[in-house]
Amino acid sequence: MLSKFQNHINQKLSFLKEKKLLLAVSGGVDSMVLLHLLKQSEIGFSVAHCNFNLRGNESDEDENFVKSVCNNLSIEFFVNHFNTKGYADSNKLSIQLAARQLRYNWFDKLIEEEAFDYLLTAHHLDDSVETFLINFTRVTGLEGLTGIPQLNDKVVRPLLVFSRDEIVNYAKENRIDWREDSSNASDKYLRNKLRHDIVPILKELNPNFLNSFQQTLENLQQTQSMVDDASRIVYRKVVEDVENQKRIHLAELKVLPNYQAYLYQWLKPFGFTAWNDIYNLVEAQSGKQIFSEHFRLLKDRDVLILEPIATPSSEAYFVAENQTEIEFPLPMKITNVTKVTDPESSAIIFVDKDSLKFPLVFRKWQQGDYFYPFGMQGKKKVSKHFKDEKFSLIDKENTWLLCSGNEIVWIVGSRADQRFSVTKTTQTILKFELQ
Repeated sequence: MLSKFQNHINQKLSFLKEKKLLLAVSGGVDSMVLLHLLKQSEIGFSVAHCNFNLRGNESDEDENFVKSVCNNLSIEFFVNHFNTKGYADSNKLSIQLAARQLRYNWFDKLIEEEAFDYLLTAHHLDDSVETFLINFTRVTGLEGLTGIPQLNDKVVRPLLVFSRDEIVNYAKENRIDWREDSSNASDKYLRNKLRHDIVPILKELNPNFLNSFQQTLENLQQTQSMVDDASRIVYRKVVEDVENQKRIHLAELKVLPNYQAYLYQWLKPFGFTAWNDIYNLVEAQSGKQIFSEHFRLLKDRDVLILEPIATPSSEAYFVAENQTEIEFPLPMKITNVTKVTDPESSAIIFVDKDSLKFPLVFRKWQQGDYFYPFGMQGKKKVSKHFKDEKFSLIDKENTWLLCSGNEIVWIVGSRADQRFSVTKTTQTILKFELQ
Protein backbone atom coordinates (compact mmCIF):
# COMPACT_ATOMS: atom_id res chain seq x y z
CA MET A 1 0.00 0.00 0.00
CA LEU A 2 2.85 2.40 0.71
CA SER A 3 4.20 1.99 -2.81
CA LYS A 4 0.72 2.44 -4.30
CA PHE A 5 0.22 5.55 -2.17
CA GLN A 6 3.54 7.09 -3.24
CA ASN A 7 2.81 6.37 -6.90
CA HIS A 8 -0.63 7.97 -6.52
CA ILE A 9 0.93 11.07 -4.96
CA ASN A 10 3.54 11.30 -7.72
CA GLN A 11 1.03 10.86 -10.54
CA LYS A 12 -2.04 12.70 -9.27
CA LEU A 13 -1.10 14.88 -6.29
CA SER A 14 2.55 15.80 -6.75
CA PHE A 15 1.77 19.45 -5.93
CA LEU A 16 1.37 18.47 -2.25
CA LYS A 17 5.10 17.87 -1.80
CA GLU A 18 5.98 21.54 -1.84
CA LYS A 19 3.01 22.79 0.17
CA LYS A 20 2.24 23.43 3.83
CA LEU A 21 -0.24 20.73 4.81
CA LEU A 22 -2.72 20.26 7.65
CA LEU A 23 -3.92 16.71 8.33
CA ALA A 24 -7.25 16.11 10.09
CA VAL A 25 -6.72 13.21 12.52
CA SER A 26 -9.53 11.73 14.61
CA GLY A 27 -7.43 8.83 15.92
CA GLY A 28 -9.37 6.27 13.88
CA VAL A 29 -7.68 3.76 11.62
CA ASP A 30 -8.13 5.80 8.42
CA SER A 31 -6.49 9.00 9.64
CA MET A 32 -3.75 7.13 11.55
CA VAL A 33 -2.81 5.20 8.41
CA LEU A 34 -2.72 8.40 6.36
CA LEU A 35 -0.49 9.97 9.02
CA HIS A 36 1.85 6.96 8.78
CA LEU A 37 1.90 7.00 4.96
CA LEU A 38 2.74 10.71 4.83
CA LYS A 39 5.49 10.27 7.42
CA GLN A 40 6.97 7.29 5.54
CA SER A 41 6.84 9.29 2.30
CA GLU A 42 8.69 12.19 3.97
CA ILE A 43 5.88 14.62 3.23
CA GLY A 44 5.73 17.34 5.90
CA PHE A 45 2.45 18.13 7.67
CA SER A 46 0.81 19.33 10.89
CA VAL A 47 -2.12 17.66 12.66
CA ALA A 48 -5.51 19.05 13.70
CA HIS A 49 -7.75 17.11 16.11
CA CYS A 50 -11.35 17.90 17.08
CA ASN A 51 -12.69 16.98 20.51
CA PHE A 52 -16.47 17.15 20.12
CA ASN A 53 -17.13 16.19 23.76
CA LEU A 54 -19.80 13.71 22.73
CA ARG A 55 -18.46 10.49 24.31
CA GLY A 56 -17.23 11.61 27.71
CA ASN A 57 -13.83 10.17 28.68
CA GLU A 58 -13.60 8.39 25.35
CA SER A 59 -13.37 11.75 23.53
CA ASP A 60 -10.59 12.91 25.86
CA GLU A 61 -8.72 9.62 25.44
CA ASP A 62 -8.86 10.06 21.65
CA GLU A 63 -7.35 13.52 22.02
CA ASN A 64 -4.59 12.29 24.34
CA PHE A 65 -3.78 9.43 21.99
CA VAL A 66 -3.39 11.65 18.91
CA LYS A 67 -1.42 14.23 20.90
CA SER A 68 0.96 11.54 22.19
CA VAL A 69 1.60 10.17 18.70
CA CYS A 70 2.33 13.66 17.38
CA ASN A 71 4.69 14.41 20.28
CA ASN A 72 6.60 11.16 19.71
CA LEU A 73 6.96 11.93 15.99
CA SER A 74 7.68 15.66 16.48
CA ILE A 75 4.55 16.67 14.52
CA GLU A 76 2.96 20.06 15.19
CA PHE A 77 -0.38 19.45 16.91
CA PHE A 78 -3.54 21.60 17.04
CA VAL A 79 -6.65 20.74 19.05
CA ASN A 80 -10.02 22.39 19.60
CA HIS A 81 -12.81 21.51 22.05
CA PHE A 82 -16.43 21.96 20.98
CA ASN A 83 -19.78 22.08 22.73
CA THR A 84 -21.30 20.12 19.87
CA LYS A 85 -24.64 19.33 21.48
CA GLY A 86 -25.18 22.95 22.51
CA TYR A 87 -24.33 24.13 19.00
CA ALA A 88 -26.67 21.56 17.46
CA ASP A 89 -29.55 22.56 19.75
CA SER A 90 -29.12 26.31 19.27
CA ASN A 91 -28.87 25.97 15.48
CA LYS A 92 -31.50 23.20 15.17
CA LEU A 93 -29.05 20.81 13.51
CA SER A 94 -28.39 17.10 13.79
CA ILE A 95 -25.33 16.16 15.84
CA GLN A 96 -23.56 14.95 12.69
CA LEU A 97 -24.22 18.15 10.75
CA ALA A 98 -23.27 20.29 13.76
CA ALA A 99 -19.96 18.44 14.13
CA ARG A 100 -19.24 18.85 10.44
CA GLN A 101 -19.88 22.59 10.53
CA LEU A 102 -17.80 23.06 13.67
CA ARG A 103 -14.78 21.16 12.39
CA TYR A 104 -14.69 22.71 8.94
CA ASN A 105 -15.19 26.21 10.32
CA TRP A 106 -12.22 25.60 12.59
CA PHE A 107 -10.16 24.05 9.80
CA ASP A 108 -10.83 27.10 7.62
CA LYS A 109 -9.74 29.37 10.45
CA LEU A 110 -6.55 27.35 11.02
CA ILE A 111 -5.72 27.38 7.32
CA GLU A 112 -6.05 31.15 7.23
CA GLU A 113 -4.26 31.90 10.50
CA GLU A 114 -1.38 29.45 10.01
CA ALA A 115 -1.09 29.88 6.21
CA PHE A 116 -1.68 26.22 5.34
CA ASP A 117 -2.08 25.47 1.65
CA TYR A 118 -4.25 22.35 1.91
CA LEU A 119 -6.26 20.30 4.39
CA LEU A 120 -5.87 16.52 4.05
CA THR A 121 -8.64 14.16 5.16
CA ALA A 122 -8.64 10.35 5.25
CA HIS A 123 -11.80 9.61 3.27
CA HIS A 124 -11.48 6.35 1.35
CA LEU A 125 -13.27 4.39 -1.37
CA ASP A 126 -15.87 2.87 0.98
CA ASP A 127 -16.76 6.39 2.17
CA SER A 128 -17.37 7.34 -1.46
CA VAL A 129 -19.68 4.33 -1.90
CA GLU A 130 -21.67 5.35 1.18
CA THR A 131 -21.94 8.97 -0.03
CA PHE A 132 -23.16 7.73 -3.43
CA LEU A 133 -25.86 5.60 -1.78
CA ILE A 134 -26.94 8.39 0.58
CA ASN A 135 -27.37 10.79 -2.34
CA PHE A 136 -29.05 8.07 -4.39
CA THR A 137 -31.79 7.76 -1.74
CA ARG A 138 -32.44 11.51 -1.92
CA VAL A 139 -33.20 13.99 -4.72
CA THR A 140 -29.94 14.64 -6.55
CA GLY A 141 -28.49 15.35 -9.94
CA LEU A 142 -25.57 13.73 -11.70
CA GLU A 143 -23.06 15.52 -9.47
CA GLY A 144 -24.51 13.76 -6.42
CA LEU A 145 -23.56 10.42 -7.94
CA THR A 146 -19.92 11.21 -8.68
CA GLY A 147 -18.66 10.31 -5.22
CA ILE A 148 -16.42 12.36 -2.94
CA PRO A 149 -14.09 14.66 -4.91
CA GLN A 150 -10.37 14.02 -4.50
CA LEU A 151 -9.66 17.76 -4.65
CA ASN A 152 -12.23 20.31 -3.56
CA ASP A 153 -10.80 23.80 -3.20
CA LYS A 154 -8.29 23.39 -0.34
CA VAL A 155 -9.44 19.94 0.79
CA VAL A 156 -7.48 16.94 -0.57
CA ARG A 157 -8.38 13.28 -0.01
CA PRO A 158 -5.38 11.10 -0.92
CA LEU A 159 -6.92 7.77 0.21
CA LEU A 160 -9.93 7.67 -2.14
CA VAL A 161 -8.20 5.02 -4.26
CA PHE A 162 -7.99 2.65 -1.27
CA SER A 163 -10.69 0.46 0.29
CA ARG A 164 -11.27 0.26 4.02
CA ASP A 165 -10.01 -3.34 3.99
CA GLU A 166 -6.71 -2.24 2.44
CA ILE A 167 -6.34 0.47 5.10
CA VAL A 168 -7.10 -1.87 8.02
CA ASN A 169 -4.78 -4.57 6.68
CA TYR A 170 -1.98 -2.04 6.27
CA ALA A 171 -2.49 -0.83 9.84
CA LYS A 172 -2.28 -4.38 11.19
CA GLU A 173 0.76 -5.31 9.09
CA ASN A 174 2.64 -2.19 10.24
CA ARG A 175 1.42 -2.35 13.84
CA ILE A 176 -0.21 1.06 13.66
CA ASP A 177 -2.30 1.81 16.73
CA TRP A 178 -5.68 3.48 16.38
CA ARG A 179 -8.80 4.30 18.38
CA GLU A 180 -12.22 2.79 17.72
CA ASP A 181 -15.13 5.25 17.86
CA SER A 182 -17.92 3.39 19.69
CA SER A 183 -20.56 5.39 17.78
CA ASN A 184 -19.47 3.68 14.55
CA ALA A 185 -21.06 0.46 15.80
CA SER A 186 -24.49 2.07 16.10
CA ASP A 187 -27.05 1.90 13.29
CA LYS A 188 -28.63 5.13 14.51
CA TYR A 189 -27.12 7.03 11.59
CA LEU A 190 -27.91 6.36 7.92
CA ARG A 191 -24.24 6.11 6.94
CA ASN A 192 -23.68 3.35 9.51
CA LYS A 193 -26.76 1.41 8.36
CA LEU A 194 -25.43 1.49 4.80
CA ARG A 195 -21.96 0.48 6.00
CA HIS A 196 -23.19 -2.43 8.10
CA ASP A 197 -26.21 -3.68 6.15
CA ILE A 198 -26.18 -2.61 2.49
CA VAL A 199 -22.57 -2.41 1.34
CA PRO A 200 -21.70 -5.96 2.56
CA ILE A 201 -24.56 -7.33 0.44
CA LEU A 202 -23.27 -5.47 -2.64
CA LYS A 203 -19.79 -6.88 -2.04
CA GLU A 204 -21.26 -10.36 -1.62
CA LEU A 205 -23.20 -10.07 -4.88
CA ASN A 206 -20.12 -8.84 -6.70
CA PRO A 207 -16.75 -9.64 -5.09
CA ASN A 208 -15.21 -7.08 -7.45
CA PHE A 209 -17.76 -4.44 -6.46
CA LEU A 210 -15.34 -1.73 -5.30
CA ASN A 211 -13.27 -1.90 -8.48
CA SER A 212 -16.43 -1.78 -10.60
CA PHE A 213 -17.73 1.12 -8.53
CA GLN A 214 -14.47 3.04 -8.92
CA GLN A 215 -14.65 2.68 -12.71
CA THR A 216 -18.30 3.76 -12.67
CA LEU A 217 -17.35 6.88 -10.69
CA GLU A 218 -14.69 7.77 -13.25
CA ASN A 219 -17.26 7.42 -16.05
CA LEU A 220 -19.79 9.57 -14.19
CA GLN A 221 -17.15 12.20 -13.41
CA GLN A 222 -16.23 12.43 -17.10
CA THR A 223 -19.91 12.80 -17.99
CA GLN A 224 -20.29 15.51 -15.33
CA SER A 225 -17.34 17.33 -16.89
CA MET A 226 -19.12 17.33 -20.26
CA VAL A 227 -22.30 18.63 -18.62
CA ASP A 228 -20.36 21.44 -16.95
CA ASP A 229 -18.81 22.45 -20.26
CA ALA A 230 -22.19 22.54 -22.02
CA SER A 231 -23.72 24.45 -19.13
CA ARG A 232 -21.06 27.17 -19.31
CA ILE A 233 -21.50 27.58 -23.09
CA VAL A 234 -25.31 27.91 -22.88
CA TYR A 235 -25.05 30.17 -19.81
CA ARG A 236 -23.26 32.83 -21.84
CA LYS A 237 -26.14 32.87 -24.35
CA VAL A 238 -29.06 32.87 -21.89
CA VAL A 239 -27.97 34.51 -18.63
CA GLU A 240 -27.02 38.15 -18.10
CA ASP A 241 -24.97 39.11 -15.03
CA VAL A 242 -26.06 42.55 -13.82
CA GLU A 243 -24.42 43.79 -10.59
CA ASN A 244 -25.62 41.36 -7.91
CA GLN A 245 -28.30 39.81 -10.12
CA LYS A 246 -28.40 37.01 -12.66
CA ARG A 247 -31.13 37.56 -15.27
CA ILE A 248 -32.21 34.42 -17.10
CA HIS A 249 -33.87 35.42 -20.39
CA LEU A 250 -36.86 33.14 -20.90
CA ALA A 251 -37.17 33.51 -24.68
CA GLU A 252 -33.67 32.10 -25.13
CA LEU A 253 -34.13 29.54 -22.35
CA LYS A 254 -37.36 27.99 -23.63
CA VAL A 255 -35.99 27.17 -27.09
CA LEU A 256 -33.56 24.72 -25.43
CA PRO A 257 -34.78 21.11 -25.74
CA ASN A 258 -34.22 20.44 -22.02
CA TYR A 259 -34.06 23.81 -20.31
CA GLN A 260 -34.89 22.30 -16.90
CA ALA A 261 -31.50 20.59 -16.82
CA TYR A 262 -29.75 23.92 -17.39
CA LEU A 263 -31.79 25.63 -14.68
CA TYR A 264 -30.77 22.88 -12.29
CA GLN A 265 -27.08 23.29 -13.15
CA TRP A 266 -27.16 27.08 -12.80
CA LEU A 267 -29.27 27.29 -9.63
CA LYS A 268 -28.08 24.33 -7.53
CA PRO A 269 -25.11 26.29 -6.04
CA PHE A 270 -27.58 28.76 -4.52
CA GLY A 271 -29.28 26.28 -2.21
CA PHE A 272 -32.61 25.75 -4.02
CA THR A 273 -34.46 22.46 -3.48
CA ALA A 274 -38.03 23.06 -4.76
CA TRP A 275 -37.17 22.11 -8.33
CA ASN A 276 -40.71 21.50 -9.59
CA ASP A 277 -41.72 24.95 -8.35
CA ILE A 278 -38.70 26.47 -10.10
CA TYR A 279 -39.51 24.72 -13.38
CA ASN A 280 -43.14 25.91 -13.12
CA LEU A 281 -41.89 29.46 -12.51
CA VAL A 282 -40.94 29.71 -16.19
CA GLU A 283 -44.63 29.81 -17.17
CA ALA A 284 -45.92 31.48 -13.99
CA GLN A 285 -47.33 35.00 -13.76
CA SER A 286 -44.99 37.91 -13.18
CA GLY A 287 -44.18 38.57 -9.52
CA LYS A 288 -44.08 34.91 -8.44
CA GLN A 289 -40.91 33.95 -6.56
CA ILE A 290 -39.09 30.97 -5.04
CA PHE A 291 -36.73 31.20 -2.05
CA SER A 292 -33.68 29.33 -0.83
CA GLU A 293 -32.04 30.21 2.48
CA HIS A 294 -30.05 33.15 1.11
CA PHE A 295 -31.40 33.74 -2.42
CA ARG A 296 -34.62 34.28 -4.28
CA LEU A 297 -35.67 33.60 -7.85
CA LEU A 298 -38.27 36.04 -9.18
CA LYS A 299 -40.37 35.85 -12.35
CA ASP A 300 -40.40 39.35 -13.84
CA ARG A 301 -42.19 39.32 -17.18
CA ASP A 302 -39.74 37.75 -19.65
CA VAL A 303 -36.87 37.04 -17.25
CA LEU A 304 -36.10 35.08 -14.10
CA ILE A 305 -34.08 37.22 -11.70
CA LEU A 306 -31.75 35.56 -9.20
CA GLU A 307 -30.45 37.73 -6.38
CA PRO A 308 -29.54 37.60 -2.67
CA ILE A 309 -32.43 38.06 -0.26
CA ALA A 310 -32.35 41.65 0.91
CA THR A 311 -32.84 42.48 4.56
CA PRO A 312 -35.95 44.69 4.90
CA SER A 313 -34.73 48.24 5.34
CA SER A 314 -36.08 50.51 8.04
CA GLU A 315 -33.17 52.90 7.64
CA ALA A 316 -33.70 56.61 7.18
CA TYR A 317 -31.10 59.04 5.85
CA PHE A 318 -31.39 62.73 6.67
CA VAL A 319 -30.49 65.72 4.52
CA ALA A 320 -29.55 68.98 6.25
CA GLU A 321 -30.69 72.35 4.91
CA ASN A 322 -27.28 73.48 3.67
CA GLN A 323 -26.10 70.07 2.45
CA THR A 324 -24.84 70.08 -1.15
CA GLU A 325 -23.84 66.42 -1.67
CA ILE A 326 -25.31 63.08 -0.63
CA GLU A 327 -23.52 59.75 -0.73
CA PHE A 328 -26.06 57.47 0.97
CA PRO A 329 -28.41 55.97 0.11
CA LEU A 330 -27.95 57.45 -3.38
CA PRO A 331 -25.22 59.70 -4.77
CA MET A 332 -26.83 63.07 -5.40
CA LYS A 333 -25.96 66.77 -5.80
CA ILE A 334 -28.08 69.59 -4.37
CA THR A 335 -27.54 73.08 -5.75
CA ASN A 336 -29.21 76.49 -5.43
CA VAL A 337 -30.22 77.79 -8.85
CA THR A 338 -31.95 80.97 -9.98
CA LYS A 339 -34.20 79.35 -12.55
CA VAL A 340 -35.11 76.06 -14.13
CA THR A 341 -32.58 75.83 -16.92
CA ASP A 342 -32.33 72.10 -17.62
CA PRO A 343 -35.08 69.95 -19.03
CA GLU A 344 -36.42 67.78 -16.25
CA SER A 345 -35.69 64.09 -16.43
CA SER A 346 -36.11 61.10 -14.15
CA ALA A 347 -32.71 61.92 -12.63
CA ILE A 348 -33.38 65.65 -11.91
CA ILE A 349 -36.04 67.62 -10.06
CA PHE A 350 -36.40 71.34 -9.22
CA VAL A 351 -38.26 72.25 -6.04
CA ASP A 352 -39.31 75.32 -4.13
CA LYS A 353 -36.96 75.39 -1.13
CA ASP A 354 -39.37 77.38 1.04
CA SER A 355 -41.94 74.60 0.74
CA LEU A 356 -39.57 72.07 2.32
CA LYS A 357 -39.23 71.13 5.99
CA PHE A 358 -35.66 70.26 6.92
CA PRO A 359 -34.09 67.90 7.54
CA LEU A 360 -35.36 65.99 4.53
CA VAL A 361 -35.55 62.21 4.82
CA PHE A 362 -34.74 59.36 2.46
CA ARG A 363 -36.75 56.22 3.21
CA LYS A 364 -38.32 53.20 1.52
CA TRP A 365 -41.98 53.20 0.56
CA GLN A 366 -44.68 51.82 2.84
CA GLN A 367 -48.20 50.59 2.25
CA GLY A 368 -50.59 53.55 2.22
CA ASP A 369 -48.02 56.07 0.92
CA TYR A 370 -49.44 58.55 -1.55
CA PHE A 371 -48.22 61.62 -3.43
CA TYR A 372 -49.44 64.27 -5.90
CA PRO A 373 -47.74 63.41 -9.20
CA PHE A 374 -46.15 66.38 -11.00
CA GLY A 375 -48.24 67.36 -14.02
CA MET A 376 -51.39 65.69 -12.74
CA GLN A 377 -54.39 66.69 -10.66
CA GLY A 378 -55.11 64.93 -7.39
CA LYS A 379 -53.25 62.38 -5.36
CA LYS A 380 -52.17 58.85 -6.19
CA LYS A 381 -51.02 55.88 -4.15
CA VAL A 382 -47.36 55.05 -4.59
CA SER A 383 -48.32 51.40 -5.05
CA LYS A 384 -50.60 52.39 -7.95
CA HIS A 385 -47.76 54.43 -9.48
CA PHE A 386 -45.51 51.37 -9.26
CA LYS A 387 -48.13 49.26 -11.00
CA ASP A 388 -48.76 51.80 -13.77
CA GLU A 389 -45.04 52.22 -14.39
CA LYS A 390 -44.59 48.43 -14.45
CA PHE A 391 -42.14 48.35 -11.54
CA SER A 392 -40.97 44.85 -10.76
CA LEU A 393 -40.92 43.62 -7.17
CA ILE A 394 -37.18 44.27 -7.11
CA ASP A 395 -37.66 47.79 -8.52
CA LYS A 396 -40.14 48.56 -5.75
CA GLU A 397 -37.80 47.27 -3.05
CA ASN A 398 -34.88 49.29 -4.39
CA THR A 399 -36.78 52.58 -4.78
CA TRP A 400 -36.16 55.42 -2.33
CA LEU A 401 -38.51 58.25 -1.42
CA LEU A 402 -37.29 61.78 -0.65
CA CYS A 403 -39.64 63.20 1.97
CA SER A 404 -40.34 66.51 3.66
CA GLY A 405 -41.87 65.58 6.99
CA ASN A 406 -44.52 62.99 6.15
CA GLU A 407 -44.97 64.23 2.58
CA ILE A 408 -43.24 62.73 -0.44
CA VAL A 409 -41.16 65.18 -2.47
CA TRP A 410 -39.81 62.71 -5.01
CA ILE A 411 -40.08 59.04 -5.88
CA VAL A 412 -36.40 59.16 -6.64
CA GLY A 413 -35.60 58.48 -10.26
CA SER A 414 -39.27 58.24 -11.22
CA ARG A 415 -41.73 61.08 -10.41
CA ALA A 416 -41.72 64.35 -8.46
CA ASP A 417 -44.55 65.64 -6.27
CA GLN A 418 -46.60 68.61 -7.56
CA ARG A 419 -46.79 70.26 -4.11
CA PHE A 420 -43.09 71.18 -4.08
CA SER A 421 -42.74 72.30 -7.69
CA VAL A 422 -41.35 75.69 -8.72
CA THR A 423 -43.97 78.42 -9.29
CA LYS A 424 -43.94 82.09 -10.28
CA THR A 425 -43.74 83.07 -6.61
CA THR A 426 -40.80 80.78 -5.76
CA GLN A 427 -37.94 82.69 -4.14
CA THR A 428 -35.29 79.92 -3.90
CA ILE A 429 -34.96 76.97 -6.23
CA LEU A 430 -33.17 73.73 -5.27
CA LYS A 431 -31.97 71.34 -7.93
CA PHE A 432 -31.64 67.66 -6.93
CA GLU A 433 -29.61 65.63 -9.40
CA LEU A 434 -28.82 61.93 -9.23
CA GLN A 435 -25.19 61.19 -10.02
